[in-house]
Amino acid sequence: MSSSQFAAEYIRVVKARFLDMKKTAERAFDQIDDEMIGWSPNEESNSIGIIVKHMSGNMVSRWTDFFHSDGEKPNRDRDDEFEGTITTREELDARWNRGWTVFLNALDGIGEDDLLRPVYIRGEAHTVMEAIERQMYHYSYHVGQIVYAAKQVQKSWTTLTIPKRKK
Repeated sequence: MSSSQFAAEYIRVVKARFLDMKKTAERAFDQIDDEMIGWSPNEESNSIGIIVKHMSGNMVSRWTDFFHSDGEKPNRDRDDEFEGTITTREELDARWNRGWTVFLNALDGIGEDDLLRPVYIRGEAHTVMEAIERQMYHYSYHVGQIVYAAKQVQKSWTTLTIPKRKK
């Protein structure tokens, strides 16, 4: 496999994984009512609405002007992302889709020769591949939190993966 083929395959695979992750969270959203968007088990935990707000803020900051500016934009208000202001499905969906649109468009703009290019996040240099993997970890962490929170509030849960005791 040539380096060009490897790069193309890597981009295809990570995009597919991110899309799976997005769909998993959306299937969890589909199982909760609007009043559960702001629920959290305690003061130190984040609600689904807060997690979505944070993920979207991160995506917009990190992936806007990805190659030419630091991923931590000066206009990002990270602290505000942890305020529970999302209360309706429409707000949740709008914020969720805004972040994913920016992120997926940026992924689509990454070429085969870009994976080893340097980009900056909070002043620290990363290769594009490292930046992608950093976000893979970050977004999967939060999608797991979304699913877990949704399962806590939904009495009749439809599993998102292989049900227990099924092969």
